[in-house]
Amino acid sequence: MKLNHLIVFLLPVIYFAQTPDSLEFKNPLDDSLLTATKNSSLIDTLEKKRRFDVDDVIFANSSDSLRFDVKNKRMYLYGKGELKYKKSDLNSSDIAVDFETNTLEAQGKYDTSSSKLTDTPVLTEEGQVYEGTSIRYNFKTQQGYISLAKNVDNDKTYRGEQVKKVDRKTYFIEDGIYTTCDSDTPHTHFTASSMKVIQNDKIIARWIFMYIGGVPVPLPLPFAVFPNQSGRRSGIIVPTYGFDNRLGHTFRNMGYFWAISDYMDLMIGGDFYTKGGTRYRTRYRYKKRYEFSGNVNAEISNLLEGGEPGDPGFSEQLNWSLGIRHSQDINPTTSLNANLQFMSTEFLQNNRRNYNDYITQNITSNATFSKRWEESGTSLTLGYSRNQNLSNGNITEILPSMSFNMSQKYPFKREGVSRKDQRWYEYIGLSYRGEFRNRRTKTAFTTTVDSVTESGYNKEIRGGIQHNVTVNASPKIGYFSFSPSINYVEKWYDKRTKREYIERALNDGTTTYDMEEKDIKEISFVRTFDFRLSTSTKLYGTLQPEMLGIKAFRHTITPSISYQYQPDFSDDKWGYYDKVFNPQSGRYESYDKFSEGIFSGVSSGERQSINLSVGNLFEIKTEKDRTDTTSEEKKIQLLNLNASTGYNFAADSLNLDDLRLSFRTQIGDLLTFNGSSSYSFYDYAVRGNSVLEVNKFLLSEGKGFLRMTNLNFNISTNLSGDKISGEKRDGSKQNLQNNSDAQDEYDIDENDSYTGEGRKISDFTIPWNLGLNLTYNLNKFNPDNPVITANAGINLSLSLSQNWKLTFRGSYDLEQKKLNAPQITVYRDLHCWEMNFVWNPIGVWKGFRFEIRLKAPELRDLKVTKTKDIYSGY
Repeated sequence: MKLNHLIVFLLPVIYFAQTPDSLEFKNPLDDSLLTATKNSSLIDTLEKKRRFDVDDVIFANSSDSLRFDVKNKRMYLYGKGELKYKKSDLNSSDIAVDFETNTLEAQGKYDTSSSKLTDTPVLTEEGQVYEGTSIRYNFKTQQGYISLAKNVDNDKTYRGEQVKKVDRKTYFIEDGIYTTCDSDTPHTHFTASSMKVIQNDKIIARWIFMYIGGVPVPLPLPFAVFPNQSGRRSGIIVPTYGFDNRLGHTFRNMGYFWAISDYMDLMIGGDFYTKGGTRYRTRYRYKKRYEFSGNVNAEISNLLEGGEPGDPGFSEQLNWSLGIRHSQDINPTTSLNANLQFMSTEFLQNNRRNYNDYITQNITSNATFSKRWEESGTSLTLGYSRNQNLSNGNITEILPSMSFNMSQKYPFKREGVSRKDQRWYEYIGLSYRGEFRNRRTKTAFTTTVDSVTESGYNKEIRGGIQHNVTVNASPKIGYFSFSPSINYVEKWYDKRTKREYIERALNDGTTTYDMEEKDIKEISFVRTFDFRLSTSTKLYGTLQPEMLGIKAFRHTITPSISYQYQPDFSDDKWGYYDKVFNPQSGRYESYDKFSEGIFSGVSSGERQSINLSVGNLFEIKTEKDRTDTTSEEKKIQLLNLNASTGYNFAADSLNLDDLRLSFRTQIGDLLTFNGSSSYSFYDYAVRGNSVLEVNKFLLSEGKGFLRMTNLNFNISTNLSGDKISGEKRDGSKQNLQNNSDAQDEYDIDENDSYTGEGRKISDFTIPWNLGLNLTYNLNKFNPDNPVITANAGINLSLSLSQNWKLTFRGSYDLEQKKLNAPQITVYRDLHCWEMNFVWNPIGVWKGFRFEIRLKAPELRDLKVTKTKDIYSGY
């Protein structure tokens, strides 16, 4: 019986996709002869018989023929055949199935023309693919033997002379080969006399030789365990070896990773240095999707330099660091976020090899709890903030801080009335913001008195409450929009400042006076207010040339004028300023008693000013492409040009403010040009080393109308090449390691377990990318001595080929005529290996790092590294 079509059977029922009118066969249930017609049904009868171990549908097809041996309960597939049973799929040339023992055998077919086996067995089981010359397999117990077997799983391949499968997940391999290289002839592989493979767990092998380019590494490993599972898993973190000029030979990142559950994990690790010193660190992470996530990082290091204790030049540096991150959405209107970082002042300098860490001067911490009441439009925020200066040790901490906000309300607005029918008082809105802060500072000081130097820290605590009430309106009269507003601010303080001059005798017998400040504890209230009124409108000018692809041109002018009034709160009647007598000058000096308050003090001088501004926006609209039905009209902004100035009626001189211009234009995605400039209407005078404006207009002095005091602009462009047409790009190529990764590879990324997952994948479809930047600043406040700063920056990335990538970044000081901090990086994809080269050729942070390593995450610690200068330590 020859069949060239699919046959489906369910034992003990046999059903043909295309049956003849009748077929005689020996029923495996008994020895009676049955006749099966295409209208007959045997299900009821067969259900009463005993069941076989094969309890699911088996699909079989063969390109040549299929034969049943009913008496012996066997089936034979000749030619290229396929069997499917549950999650198992077998493709082979000749397949024999024994339903009595639930076993099958398959082998390739010998091709006399090529003297090779063809259509060799390929067994696929739950995503695992096994290849060999012959297979003997029990599809019930899933045990069997495979000759000259090969398995490919998640970019890993293992093969052997004989493979024995003892259960659905465990294999024993004789004379095995393991590789992560997908080449037919692996560039790098490992051989072992015997291997045990546990799917989705590990590979255990003994007497392992590593081959590179077919050449074995002389020293074998007695045994090894390779990860064979993706995702997070517990295990020992293999240390990385290196050398540091200060620390000697280093063993970094030695420790253990514990995947506690699907929601949390813990890493404990350490670094050890041959010249003395250790570094210990731990990281605890947790995450529950859509609810909360966070981590805790802690490190402590004890670095020894200069030999043994007691040796000249010996030093011991103890540093520590603690970082806490937490993010939680308690409900749609309540959230908690924290990013806290604490460390000793020299921790980054002594424990990091990252360029950005070296130049870090400040670290900040923040924690915020926020709650919104949407119906009432109010919100409450509780917070904590901390700033630490690593260069001098100064710390500023605000704990706690609290703010309450009420969005704008319209107390006189009637319900159900449209805006055009509202009366004038219905436009009046009211908003409120209240804040409470408590600030603690720790400031370093150094004083020298009579040749005696003292140093230490001054500690200070200040708190306060501030209320801000704003009443405004936004009526529109004709084409003009008006915005009157009154802003009232009230501050509550528990301290005020008092100044006095203290007489101090000098060594030469003379005396001098030092001004000292001290805090007076008393409850004080500081109340200020101001009034503002502004109006604006818009003017449009349009032109419709409908030529050169331009449908319309529009010029929008937005003039606005505003008036502001604020009393002089330094006047004695307000009581916010005090006076102190200066014995050296013989005059009284006025000062703000609340200048050191957490919300600052009050400004001096009356302000009664008018501000004018004019905004200009130039736009064009392009026509549709008549040959393209999918094209659309586009609006393109050509230029933004704004001008502003003001006049202060309350000032005793220099009433007219500078004229300020700002501009911005963008030419598609290619070029961006923006900048600003300022001009003074007044003349100037040079007195010593300082320049002062005098209350004389340039025009009245015959020196023109305006004098430029400042000009700055920035020009940037980003150009990229077209995609390489027709060239195959492999998405599995790894991206060029950035500066941070190359310098601090022993730091585990937040998204990685110890296997190094989460590595970046490069896109080589763009052969080149060029970013250019020019920054220019001219300060001409003193026209006789202008100060110019100009820098040109470049960021060039070249994909020289599918496997080579070159990056250069740096800047050039056009005034000093010197190159600033250039960096060159080179990446080479070596198939299963990769090369990274980072070079800072000049500057304080010069040095290089050269590294070749395997790309597979589980083998990334197999590498060769050479470093110098900054990348090697000091």
